[in-house]
Amino acid sequence: MVWQHERAAGEIHALLADVTFGAVSQHLRVLREANLVSVRADGRRRLYTANRDAMGTLGTWLEEMWSVALDELKQLAEDEQHQDSR
Repeated sequence: MVWQHERAAGEIHALLADVTFGAVSQHLRVLREANLVSVRADGRRRLYTANRDAMGTLGTWLEEMWSVALDELKQLAEDEQHQDSR
């Protein structure tokens, strides 16, 4: 959720219906301590983003994995739409 865009903890929480805000906050703290996300203050908000440089080859692998997975999901959706239009 923070790979391409900065997000506040509240935004992340809103996207995760089954996860408490406390759990989101705790996970962000652990990721921050591991230097996998960085945080920037914007007034009272704290904005989180992935620290791609710290991930090294893992970051490259994650990008490739998500790219392939999203391409497959797109193809499945298009196939389903094509079948529905028959």
